[in-house]
Amino acid sequence: MHLFDVDMPGKITFRESETLTAGSEFGCFSTPWGHIGLGICYDLRFPELASVLRHERKCEILVYPGAFNTTTGPIHWELLLRARAVDQQCFVIGAAPAAGPNGKSDYPVYGHSRILNPMGEVVAQAGSSDESILYYNLDIKEIKETRRAIPTSDQKRTDLYSLPVSKLS
Repeated sequence: MHLFDVDMPGKITFRESETLTAGSEFGCFSTPWGHIGLGICYDLRFPELASVLRHERKCEILVYPGAFNTTTGPIHWELLLRARAVDQQCFVIGAAPAAGPNGKSDYPVYGHSRILNPMGEVVAQAGSSDESILYYNLDIKEIKETRRAIPTSDQKRTDLYSLPVSKLS
């Protein structure tokens, strides 16, 4: 949905808007394991999108395939994955490409795929340059237990604030 247009002088400049068009539909689908919401890469930076997927689309698992770079990845990738897991009380999966042999590629990818539980704990992780497959037995009961223990949805002050009504499908 969101295009990665950044300019960090001396570090990285990237403009997806030069070759791509922003998305306009929410990515969510039902599986035997629960409802899964999809955000792609830069979408991870927008908690409003995650909130719509969780609250309006009833997603229990949020998946973010993303190729964070070696400038922003070390400081933001895990932090944002953890934030989305905590603020939405969902499982969050961050799937990232490996950097390749010796960390070489045309685009300096950070890698470090992660699976996080609804408390924001990293329960499975990969490195940066080696291809790997992560396994974790997602127990949907963890979501219910976390939401019961810390009932943020019940405690939201919607009398004071709310998300803007979405115009997207």
